[in-house]
Amino acid sequence: MNQTTPQTPGAALYETHRLVSQYMSFHYGADVFKVRNFPTACIDFLQSNLPFKSYDRCLDVGCAVGRSSFEMAKHFTHVDAVDYSSGFIDAAKALQQSGVARYTIPTEGKLTLDCRLSLESLVSSDIANRVNFQTGDACDLPENMRDYDLVFAGNLIDRLYQPKLFLDSMSHRIRDGGWLVITSPYTWLEDYTPTNHWLGGCTDKNGDPVDTITGLSRALHPKFKLHCREDIPFVIRETARKHQHTIAELTAWQRAE
Repeated sequence: MNQTTPQTPGAALYETHRLVSQYMSFHYGADVFKVRNFPTACIDFLQSNLPFKSYDRCLDVGCAVGRSSFEMAKHFTHVDAVDYSSGFIDAAKALQQSGVARYTIPTEGKLTLDCRLSLESLVSSDIANRVNFQTGDACDLPENMRDYDLVFAGNLIDRLYQPKLFLDSMSHRIRDGGWLVITSPYTWLEDYTPTNHWLGGCTDKNGDPVDTITGLSRALHPKFKLHCREDIPFVIRETARKHQHTIAELTAWQRAE
């Protein structure tokens, strides 16, 4: 793993205890405002809509605290789960190893609510142990991370310092006929991605607007073909009375055979 890869200022945000707890709530908490749990909604959608040739190996890149990884383990024999944040990966590993997680969520001001999660309520330990969690850089993954039937990049692409570098590597990591599934609300920010590396939300050299779906299509052509697009909403709790309501677009791309 290259230890000299660029680090954006926004990366440090993912190491705070508060954000780890917020993502534990986001991944494992109850549905909010009748909006389904986001990781499970994504995995259920792709299981219902993508014709998989094999359920052997998959990669969950940008896995955060691991809910999507455990959901994929219900279907795949082996799941590699990678995130840049050691705090997220430590939380996912602790849940996998002990079967229990405790975290707090803010209610108002300095007041918090204690929460307890049992992994067995979601997935058996045998299935959970199919997941291999590790820290890593999505733009500089180990060479042996390859031959996947599915790579799932959940709300990741607009948080990478060079998203095209990540996309360029996918044709070497996904099997012929396999799938790259990307979700994102396309909130491009200079805190994470230098403007010259944005895939969309910008203008080209001629001054014409470029949206992200166009940027993705250009970056992935001709090795991948767009199969489907779907809006999937999610809610992240900030306090008992304040929530982030966002709509991500899921796009599924099939590797050319």
